Amino acid sequence: MYARALYEAAKDKDRLDAVREELADFVQAQREVPELRELLRNPQLDHRVKASALEELLGGDEELVRNFLLLLAEKNRAGEVEEIAREFEQMVALEEGILDVELTTAVELSDEEARDVIKQIEKASGRKVEASRRVDPDLIGGIVLQAGSMRLDASVLGRLNRLRTELTTRR
Repeated sequence: MYARALYEAAKDKDRLDAVREELADFVQAQREVPELRELLRNPQLDHRVKASALEELLGGDEELVRNFLLLLAEKNRAGEVEEIAREFEQMVALEEGILDVELTTAVELSDEEARDVIKQIEKASGRKVEASRRVDPDLIGGIVLQAGSMRLDASVLGRLNRLRTELTTRR
């Protein structure tokens, strides 16, 4: 409900990109500053104390985000900002036809290698791709792509596991 309201307001004012960026920055800030996170999540604190702290912190930031965060504090929902931001991101991605993927590799990819993989995914899917990257040395080699509930496992570990399953279930 809150994410939808912010999304509609940002869309109406043609501020989706700015709101998306500011909201992501705020979520990142509260991840990096445990005191801020605790302040927002503390149910014992009066909403006015939270709103006052947010007022000082936000200053002249994007007005929609600022007002939105103050509203969350007033409604005692400030501790839910991460979940709300995630819903907001999903709405934006759906609107823009963005495919959000998690790209996991056994070794760190260079930015150029990651761009090449992303271009291949965009070409195959016909959609713009935004990818987060992870490294998991247990994969041994290859790549694992996760897009929502769809998972494509082209890793050495995945192949070994499939082979092991096939060998143990064959009669």
